[in-house]
Amino acid sequence: MEASALVMNIAGSEWIIIILLGLVLLFGTKKLPQFSRTIGKAMGEYEKARDTFRREMEEASDPAKSLRRVPKITSPVSTEREKLETIASSIGIEDYEGLTDEQLRILISQRMSSP
Repeated sequence: MEASALVMNIAGSEWIIIILLGLVLLFGTKKLPQFSRTIGKAMGEYEKARDTFRREMEEASDPAKSLRRVPKITSPVSTEREKLETIASSIGIEDYEGLTDEQLRILISQRMSSP
């Protein structure tokens, strides 16, 4: 008998079945769902860390992107003027008391578009 006749020809899908059977034998049927949840959580944390790292690298490579001002509105506002004042104060505009709504919009627009 030749050595090539003794070699098992196992395809890709058959390996998956063999691995699953090995996991069931190794961990048992009661521990397998817990093991799967643990692996799923670990993969989710890895994806989150990878996305955060990618985002930070993009910001570091594009300094103009990290210098852009983003208005921070933390609570609901009742009037348009209150919204404009909240945006103005969050991007560093302090002297908006004597301005009309339209003047304040223009000032905010200028401040947001300039790096």
